[in-house]
Amino acid sequence: MKSSMGPSGLRSLRTEARALAEEMNDEAAAERVKRATANRRVTMTPLDDGMGRVSAILPIQQAVAVYEGLREATDSALAAGTAQGRRHNQLMADTLVERLTGQAGAEAVPTEVHLVIEAESLFSDGMVPAWLPGFGPLPAKTARSFIAANEAEVFIRRMFTQVTDGQLVGMESRSRSFTGLLRQMVVYRDDVCRTPWCDARIKHADHAEGYASGGATSWENGSGLCAACNYAKEHRGGSTRPRLRV
Repeated sequence: MKSSMGPSGLRSLRTEARALAEEMNDEAAAERVKRATANRRVTMTPLDDGMGRVSAILPIQQAVAVYEGLREATDSALAAGTAQGRRHNQLMADTLVERLTGQAGAEAVPTEVHLVIEAESLFSDGMVPAWLPGFGPLPAKTARSFIAANEAEVFIRRMFTQVTDGQLVGMESRSRSFTGLLRQMVVYRDDVCRTPWCDARIKHADHAEGYASGGATSWENGSGLCAACNYAKEHRGGSTRPRLRV
């Protein structure tokens, strides 16, 4: 490195050192890449001020291809004068949304996004935040703008609450499985996994008191759990208690 690189910054030194290490033991380096590739994933993290971060951990060649494709598309839009006042970073982010969802514009969200909002906050100037189940609050004004300005089809479903405590009104089902509107309302109510100290996203809507023990497939006996907690509960024959979010 001393003889071949000359004056270099830390980034160049780290890259060169990694290349030399991989050259010395190519098989071990390839095996590490194989293990890391098996752990590729996409995650979503809610941020402050109504924002969210989508992160993808990919093989480096795929990550470079994704980034360069977005950059080239953004540069082309800027050169063609179709940026409509958007800065480079903004246009790049919009291009990412459009390519992942297949929509014509980043503002039109065609995928199913559940948004729980009070009638006053939706139709008037109420200030109670809307709620994205599993992710958290969204300012009422932002939620109104999202619904009103969305170019995609918007479907509004009424859900009724109790006057005393604001909880969603129960729904009954004779089915063994929590499906359809009943499952959705359990997810809306619990928001995150019901297990104490676990705030993972809900994957399973199950019976708080087991069906085999006589537990009903009902609103009162519904339980929103992450997959790991539900499997653990079933394995040890346990149960949970309904918990309503005020």
